[in-house]
Amino acid sequence: MPPVFSRRDFSRVVAQSLVFAATAPHLRAAQGGRHDLPAPEGAIHLNFNESPYGPSPKGIEALTSCGNIASRYPDVLYIKMRDGLAQIHGVGRDNIMLGCGSTEVLCVADEAFLGPGKNLVVADTTFEAVVEYVQAAHGEVVKVRMTPDHRHDLPQMAAACTSKTGVVYVCNPNNPTGTILSHEEIASFVNEVPASALILIDEAYFHFADDPSYGTAVDLIANHPNVVVVRTFSKVYGMAGMRLGYAVGAKETLEQMRPYNLQPFNGNAAVLAAAHGSLSDQDYVRGCAAKMNATRAWLGAQLTKENRKFIPSQANFMMIDMGTDVQPIVDQFRARKILVGRKFPSMPNFMRVSIGTQSEIEQFAGALREIAPV
Repeated sequence: MPPVFSRRDFSRVVAQSLVFAATAPHLRAAQGGRHDLPAPEGAIHLNFNESPYGPSPKGIEALTSCGNIASRYPDVLYIKMRDGLAQIHGVGRDNIMLGCGSTEVLCVADEAFLGPGKNLVVADTTFEAVVEYVQAAHGEVVKVRMTPDHRHDLPQMAAACTSKTGVVYVCNPNNPTGTILSHEEIASFVNEVPASALILIDEAYFHFADDPSYGTAVDLIANHPNVVVVRTFSKVYGMAGMRLGYAVGAKETLEQMRPYNLQPFNGNAAVLAAAHGSLSDQDYVRGCAAKMNATRAWLGAQLTKENRKFIPSQANFMMIDMGTDVQPIVDQFRARKILVGRKFPSMPNFMRVSIGTQSEIEQFAGALREIAPV
């Protein structure tokens, strides 16, 4: 018997499609119009926090050998991927949910836990996709100003939570500031937030944080089923163009989210094969993070030597205070075929630069001296 597609299911799918359609232009704007303005040929890409080193050799090998399964639905690969992630995080398969990039996971969380009369509590400034999804659906967003050192003000965020709060979003390390919250701070915060609110902790840049106080929030899930940790293969794994992210959470929490997946099978054989291969190559992953962190440290030392203001970063990017509207400077870099981050409305004087190879960052530093001499 074919599955029954109810009127309620139809209404949900239509509503999700409308939200996606309304959200897409906002997201393109928030991401710097990446689809509307093609990069100059031969440009250095330091604008989207991607890895310049690409997937691991094991991931590439798995990718090139997956053609023979392209005609089959990747059910087995889904299971293998969830099992591989579960092993890494010390949880069960039912504690893993895959997404078409981590942004889909954020969208699904918004749809599952927000609605009429509910709000999202978020830092100002942070990764904007989770905010844009809510605004496109005409939900309420409660923004909490960051601390003077550009960190989440967790006490104020906890105080902003009420019975109307459906989701609290914490990006750690934070995009675009690169700042972190210690594991102790996160653990204390989780205890202060109402259990009725989903605490969505985005650890997209987890692998780049080398401060001893930092740690994943996955270990908090056992005692706090309202905590969901989000990760991605777009950053240190070097697979931004392939689109795979995932959530780690309590089984009952993820079960509330699963019905809101826009597609029940939201990955493909190629990305699942490559990602699974990459999981078995953690030495490569750690090596990529180490190289980018060394380049990050080099750039920080150069900026300090030149008396430039910047926010110390624990991610694979850095925010530099240019002391003036950053857009003309961004445009000048583009004219030199060096793409840097867009202007952030709440931080208009700061320029975000992603960490590329050592050579790419040295070229950026040289151009910076010419475009904006101290």
